[in-house]
Amino acid sequence: MKYKSMLYVTILSIFLSLSISHGQALSEDAGDIQQAVDNAIARVKPSLVRIHVVSVWDNQGREVKQESSGSGVIITTEGHVVTNHHVAGRAKRLVCTLSSKKEVEADLIGTDPLSDISIIKLRNPNKKKYPFVEFGNSDNLEVGDQILAMGSPLALSQSVTMGIVSNTEMVIPDVFMPFKFTLEGEDVGSVVRWIGHDAAIYPGNSGGPLVNLKGKIIGINEISFGIAGAIPGNLAKRIALELINQGGIIRSWFGFEVQPLLKSYHGKTGVLVSGVIQGSPADKAGLLPGDIIVKLAGYDVTVQFNEELPLFNQVVNERTIGQKVQIVIMRDNQEISLYVAPQEREYLRPKTVELKQWGITVRNISLLAAKEMKRDNQDGVLVTSVRPGGPCGEAKPAIIYNDIIVSIGNSVVKNIEDLKDVTKVLTKDEDELLPVLVTFERGESQYLTVAKIGKKGQIEQGKEMQKAWLGIGIQVLTKDVAGKLGMKGQKGVRAVQVFEDSPAQKAGIKVGDIIIAIDDKPVEASEQSDIEILPAMIRRYAIGSTVKITLLRNNKQLELSVKLGTSPRLAREMKKYRDDNFEFTVRDIAFGDRVSQMWKQEQTGVLVEMVSNGSWAGLANLLTGDLITGVDNNKVENVVAFEEIMEDIAKKTPKNVVMKVVRGIHTFFVEMEPDWE
Repeated sequence: MKYKSMLYVTILSIFLSLSISHGQALSEDAGDIQQAVDNAIARVKPSLVRIHVVSVWDNQGREVKQESSGSGVIITTEGHVVTNHHVAGRAKRLVCTLSSKKEVEADLIGTDPLSDISIIKLRNPNKKKYPFVEFGNSDNLEVGDQILAMGSPLALSQSVTMGIVSNTEMVIPDVFMPFKFTLEGEDVGSVVRWIGHDAAIYPGNSGGPLVNLKGKIIGINEISFGIAGAIPGNLAKRIALELINQGGIIRSWFGFEVQPLLKSYHGKTGVLVSGVIQGSPADKAGLLPGDIIVKLAGYDVTVQFNEELPLFNQVVNERTIGQKVQIVIMRDNQEISLYVAPQEREYLRPKTVELKQWGITVRNISLLAAKEMKRDNQDGVLVTSVRPGGPCGEAKPAIIYNDIIVSIGNSVVKNIEDLKDVTKVLTKDEDELLPVLVTFERGESQYLTVAKIGKKGQIEQGKEMQKAWLGIGIQVLTKDVAGKLGMKGQKGVRAVQVFEDSPAQKAGIKVGDIIIAIDDKPVEASEQSDIEILPAMIRRYAIGSTVKITLLRNNKQLELSVKLGTSPRLAREMKKYRDDNFEFTVRDIAFGDRVSQMWKQEQTGVLVEMVSNGSWAGLANLLTGDLITGVDNNKVENVVAFEEIMEDIAKKTPKNVVMKVVRGIHTFFVEMEPDWE
């Protein structure tokens, strides 16, 4: 037993010593990792930015503004920031929050929807040198490598999550078909093979860096399907540098479409040509569907799996425009060499533009879009949305989505600039709506219509005939109320409000008076439905007539002489003004507004009647029902004065427009930041 006990003690000692040494090793490893994480965060965090974006989308003939946020990281001392196209590519305004909490405005330098990369630049009038982060080599990543996802999820302050690389060749699988991740019609997955990782990312993380433990960018976070996906750093760096240097991406286009080799194909190399666009360089060179490309520009080609397609497409896109490329194909078991001179690849959807005078949004027609529409040229302007009630929407026949405007009057329209120039000439010195003949195509048919275009400012409302007016609010003296007042059987109406400066007030009528006769004609009102009897009796008189009002006050009968006034204009009759730059409508204050809001007669301003969704006014939180009393230190008296102020602002195009607003009992200032482009 003695020896056995000693053996147990010895074994226990060895076990404890091993456990202690192993624990120390784990602790030391954990300490090393933590130190690396701390160093990486310290290196990257000063260069992180949160991006507040006002972006634009076309809807119902308007350019609709939308606020959102994303992330980015500074990659040059001059302040260039890399982020996603889906964050900043449609930006009208960009404001970046630095790690110091300082806000800096930025400009969009270039954007690429195909790779989902944008470059913005911090405004830097003082030539400040910004801290920046370098790119690492994403090709060296391996599954299991530890990474950090950094950014501003949900527009919160900069944050960091940690994980490992789950997949270095992530693509959207066929089981998701026909779904593709597209931006502006471009298939992002055709050139991007994502780095999959399990670090948590959320909306707002988009555009933020994925960094290694050396504090270098190895990816730009973009998507999350449960597992997160980042654009590889090497691709992002290549696109970013091209955007910085030339403001856009130049890609070559051959006009062939490819897919992985079919399982029934006996060869192991090459890529299958699935289609060739008619009239494309590949078509002219003789490439056919079913050909197997085995070599392109000296590169051996092997695409057996979807994961290999993006890399092949990158090689294709990077060829020199106009320079002949040798393409070696297999056709009927024979090797054939073709020589193809690629042309420049256009984006499928050029930038959309709003044309306010026409009430439409439009874009030019790209080469590929023209081919998809089976047109033999790119002439014309494609309508992408139409404003209901606008000139094109009201035309007969109406111009609708996907129509192509090809001429205005005798002027041919080949692109947006042509349409703008024609419009400028037509509307010059025109204050009234001008009927214009428009030729447009819809499919294979060509139509003529007439659209009325021109300037709009004040909107004159139809006025109703004004009648005689007493100037009181009333209730019917019902049988029940009369009984409780000791006036059983008495008919008439009771004054519940006497309006300021009204004929009734001037004659001495008071709240509580019960009017029982007009010029000795009894007011036969005893039911709620009789509320219009007194106003109808008053309206029979001419404006300015003097009438005798018989009333009861404290059970005593009185007779007052009243000179009837003119009925006030209704809200729907008031003069209105529509501001197309900020997209809201105002009108003059109506009598009913003063009554409901208890505004004094001296209260001036214009009442907001409508604010368009996604407008500059809407983004500034101007609301229907607000009373605008001042603009940029100018007092607003009425619609006429307001229009003059707003037209002056449109000429000066200031960066900020400040409106003094009354909302209920509160007064505050609304600051609008328009883009006058």
